[in-house]
Amino acid sequence: MRELGERLGVNPNTVAAAYRTLRERGVIETAGRRGSRVRPAPATTGRDHIRVDVPEGVRDVANGNPDPALLPPLAGAFAAAAAEGDRAPVLYGAAPVEPELARITRAGFDADGVPDGPLAVVSGALDGVERVLAAHLKPGDTVAVEDPGWGRTLDLVPALGLRTVPVGIDDEGPRADDVRRALEAGARALIVTDRAQNPTGAAVSATRARALRSVLREHPEVLLIEDDHGHGIVDLPLHPLAGATRHWAFVRSAAKAYGPDLRLALLTGDAVTVDRVRGRQRLGPGWVSRLMQRALVRLWADGAVDTAEVAAAYGRRRDALIGALDRRGVAAHGRSGMNVWVPVPDETGAVARLLHAGWAVSPGARFRMSAPPGIRVTVSTLGDDETEALADAIASALGPAPARSYV
Repeated sequence: MRELGERLGVNPNTVAAAYRTLRERGVIETAGRRGSRVRPAPATTGRDHIRVDVPEGVRDVANGNPDPALLPPLAGAFAAAAAEGDRAPVLYGAAPVEPELARITRAGFDADGVPDGPLAVVSGALDGVERVLAAHLKPGDTVAVEDPGWGRTLDLVPALGLRTVPVGIDDEGPRADDVRRALEAGARALIVTDRAQNPTGAAVSATRARALRSVLREHPEVLLIEDDHGHGIVDLPLHPLAGATRHWAFVRSAAKAYGPDLRLALLTGDAVTVDRVRGRQRLGPGWVSRLMQRALVRLWADGAVDTAEVAAAYGRRRDALIGALDRRGVAAHGRSGMNVWVPVPDETGAVARLLHAGWAVSPGARFRMSAPPGIRVTVSTLGDDETEALADAIASALGPAPARSYV
């Protein structure tokens, strides 16, 4: 810093402040005595730009969206919520959480074994993750993240001035040994997707949950964040890790089962964490619309979504594609949710050949840090008459080389 200050004719403290600003904005990352380096992509460069433009006539199985046919109609629920609001308008100073929503949510958490804790409502799972990270960590802290994992999480962490360390996963969730290494190396937080992991479809099993809780108990000061965005579209039981550390948060989104535009998620956690989230929320948006909260209550009360039927529909489509690929000698993964992950030897070539064959899939680079290459296929709208053709196209795109696993 002194040398650079002399070259630029400025005080070394100015150089140090510039480096600090670059770290906080996610432009550079610092690795102790190994120095600083420019990140492969600035934090403002979203992984969504790593995508395939879908030409006319090409079947899109890359978008990651739920099947619109499985989403409930919203008009009745919002009309009822609006009528209630007309009778008793929600004004400044009102409680931020709809009482009936809190009651139903807590009952669901109790049934799933999520520890008791105060409740907050946030604008989607990622909003909850961001608020919890900001409540506890400072720029330069390290967060352990799943690899492969949700691309927006991989972008969000450095955008907050934090560093990422990858944790490998398999069909049963994050590998305990990888988590242990990350925490022993100084990671201050761990983000885990409990079910319907994006992009691999992994779901934390009972055995894996016990192993992970054992590791976390060795590091009680680590911040644990669990993302249960797949609630309502999966038929596998939840095995929560919450409570294994002093500070934790559990986020459950309504978007996958009730519609992506329903920007609402329920967040619980330890008292300090939720209090900090609520406090910061009050200084910004204040609260998530009670109109939207009441609409969700009405959707739940009316049984607008048959969650077992939705989970079974996605499961059939997932299993059909995985089975068809297996018959062609292609390994694929998808234990839960609406996506199938296919390891490939050459990601760019596979995506290009599939596009030429009439199928748009998502490049694995959107979801990877150091994990081997792969492609993500969204099966949510895949018809029975399309499965075999898609499996043929994938097998042809991969060629004779055996696919590699992320395990």
